[in-house]
Amino acid sequence: MNEHSHQHAAPAGETPDPSAPVYMGLPSARFLWPRFWVALVLSLPVLGLAMGEMIAPTLFHRIDPRLSGWLQFALTTPVFFWSGWVFIRRWWKSIRELDSNMFTLTVTGTGAAYFYSAFALLFGDGFPATLRGAHGVPLYFEAAAVITTIVLIGQILEQRAHARTDAAIRALMDLAPKIAHRVHAGREEDVPLTEVVRGDRLRVRPGEKVPVDGRVIEGTSNLDESMLTGEPVPVAKSAGDAVSGSTLNTTGSFVMRAERVGHDTLLAQIIRLVEEARESEAPIQRLADTVAAWFVPVVAGIAALTFGLWLWLGPEPRLILALVNAVAVLIIACPCALGLATPVSLVTGIGRGAQAGVLVKNAGALERLAQATTLLIDKTGTLTEGRPRVVAIENAAGAAGPGPGSATPATPDELLALAAAAESASEHPLARAIVEAARARGLNLPAAENFLAEPGLGVSAQVKGRPIQVGRVIPNALERLGDKVLRQHPTATLVGVTIDGRLAGTIALADPVKATSPAAIAELHRLGLRVVMVTGDRETTARAVGRELGLDGVHAGVTPARKQELVREHRAAGERVAFAGDGINDAPALAAADVGIAMGTGTDIAMHSAGLVLVKGDLRGLVKALHLSRAVRRNIRQNLFLAFIYNGLGIPVAAGALYPLFGWLLNPMLAGVAMSLSSICVVTNALRLKNLRL
Repeated sequence: MNEHSHQHAAPAGETPDPSAPVYMGLPSARFLWPRFWVALVLSLPVLGLAMGEMIAPTLFHRIDPRLSGWLQFALTTPVFFWSGWVFIRRWWKSIRELDSNMFTLTVTGTGAAYFYSAFALLFGDGFPATLRGAHGVPLYFEAAAVITTIVLIGQILEQRAHARTDAAIRALMDLAPKIAHRVHAGREEDVPLTEVVRGDRLRVRPGEKVPVDGRVIEGTSNLDESMLTGEPVPVAKSAGDAVSGSTLNTTGSFVMRAERVGHDTLLAQIIRLVEEARESEAPIQRLADTVAAWFVPVVAGIAALTFGLWLWLGPEPRLILALVNAVAVLIIACPCALGLATPVSLVTGIGRGAQAGVLVKNAGALERLAQATTLLIDKTGTLTEGRPRVVAIENAAGAAGPGPGSATPATPDELLALAAAAESASEHPLARAIVEAARARGLNLPAAENFLAEPGLGVSAQVKGRPIQVGRVIPNALERLGDKVLRQHPTATLVGVTIDGRLAGTIALADPVKATSPAAIAELHRLGLRVVMVTGDRETTARAVGRELGLDGVHAGVTPARKQELVREHRAAGERVAFAGDGINDAPALAAADVGIAMGTGTDIAMHSAGLVLVKGDLRGLVKALHLSRAVRRNIRQNLFLAFIYNGLGIPVAAGALYPLFGWLLNPMLAGVAMSLSSICVVTNALRLKNLRL
C-alpha cells in the first residue's frame, strides 16, 4: 500500500504509538508540531555552523572545525531520530514492502548524510588526503537536519486537512437537538434524544428542530429544509407529511410519529456519507512520489555499482574509497531541494490566494484543482443570491384605484404596500422579501390588525379596514394573471394578493442569479471546464437558470446522497471533479469530490468539508482559484526539475566518474555549492508566485 493510502489501523507488525493521534494512518498535525519546532530550533544553528564560513568567513574561521563538527552532531541527532522517527518508520515499511516513495528517498539520503558524517567525525584522520578539505573531511549534518524539518512542515500541511474533515463531521452531529418532547398518555415529557424509539409521539414547537425522521399526525407548520435541499423557502407540512430530523420548524406546532431514529435518520446518513467520502478519497499522489518510485532504485543501483567498481578497480585503501564514494552517491542524491519543491510553492500559493479572497484549507486541493475537468455546482447561494426577491408585480385587470368597492389598487406600488403591511408580522422568507421590497421603494406601510398566519396557505390581516390575504391561491385566476410574469421570469414563485375577497394581483418572487455568475461561467468554459448544475430545486426553475447561464447540464430535485452519487459517477467516468456549494446538503458532495469549494457566505459545515473557500461567495473567486492552482502546479513541476537536475549532475561526480580523467573525487565545496544552488533556485522560483496576476 502506498504511504499516502488511507487507513486507520497501524501497519501489520507495528505497535501504534498511543501518544500519536492517527488520521488515515498518518500522525496528526498535533503530534507533528512539537517535532517540527524542535527540528527548526536545532537545525538553524547546524545550518549556520555548516555554511557559516561560506557566508561570513571572518567570523566562522575562528571556530575549531572539530568542535563545530561535534556541535552539529549533538544538534542533529535528536532531529534525525526524534523529530524524524515517523519518517524512519515509513522508510522501513517501504523497504520491507518494496514500495519506494518520497520517504524512501528522503530517509535514505538523510540517513546516509547523518551516518557518513558521524563516521567521518570519528575516523576522519584515517581518510585519504583526496577526501579531506582545508577543514578536514566534509560533514553533511545540515542536510540531514534541514531536510527532516522541511518534510515535517509538508506533512503538517497535509494532516491539517484531515483534522478539518473531522470538524465537519462534529459540526453535522451538533445539528441534532439534544432533547425531544415525548407525548404519552396526554402528558409531555422531555427525554434525551438517545431514548427516543420508533413509534414515539413527539411534539415539535415553533423555532425548534425536528428531533428524528417521522411523519406529522397532528397540526400544520412550515419547515425550513434548506439543510436538505438548499432552498430557502420553508415547506408546508400537515398531517401525513414526512419530516426529517434536524430541519427547523419555523411556524406552528405539530405532533409527529418517530419512524427512523439514531443511526437510521437522514442526518446520520449524511454524516456517514461524509465519513465514507473521506475514507474513499483517492490518496494525494504527489509528483515527487512518482519520480521517487524510479529515482530510488536508480540511485541505489548506482551506489551499489560505485561500491563494486571501486572495490575491484580502485587504488588503496580500496575498501574505504569504495565505501566513501558509495555513500557520497547517496548524499549527493539527498533531496534537499526536492523537499522544498512542493511545500514552498504551496505555502507561497496559499498566501497569494488569501490576498485574492481564496482561502486554501487543504494544500492538496490546490494541486488537484489544476487537473479538474468538470465543475458540479449548487444553485442556491452559489449561482444565485440565495434569498428570494420581488422581481415583478402584476395588478389584476380592471384596476379602478383603491377605495370602497374596488378590489384592485391602481398601481403596483399600492398593491405591494398593502401586501407588505399584511406580511409585516410574518417570519416567512417570502414575507420578508415582500416587506424588504416595499421598504426599498420607500413605501409607507399602514398598520395591520387581526393578523393570522396559516401554514401552507399564507396570511390574512385587516389593513385600513379592508381584509387582505396574501399567499392564498385562486388557481385559475392566478394562472391567467401570472402567465405574463412567468414568461418574463420563468424561475419565479407567484404569490396571490386578495382584497375584499377578490384577486387584486400577484407578486412574483425569485432567487436572482448573481450579477457576477454569467461572466464567471463564461471564463470557466474558456478555461476548459464543463459546468453542470446540481440542485434540490424543482426542474422548471433549474432548467431556466441553466439556460440563462449556458450551463453544460442540469440535475434538479436531488438529495444530498444523490449529489454525492453524481460526484462519484462523474469520477468513475474518468473526470476530475470539483464541486462548489454553500449548504449543509452539499457537505457529502464537497467531501467526495476531487476538490470541494465552499462559498464564504455559506454554512460552517460546508466550509469544513471543502478544501477551498471563496471568501466573498463570488464565482469570480473560483476563476482566480483555478488560475492560481494551475500556476502553482506549473511552479511545482519547475521546482522538481530544478531539484533533480542538480542531483542528476552531481551523482556521476560523487561516483568518481571524473577520477580517471582528473583524479577528482567528491569535492566537498562542489557538493555544498550544488545543494545550496538547487535550494536557492527552488525557493526563488516559488517566490515568483507572490506576484502572480489573478
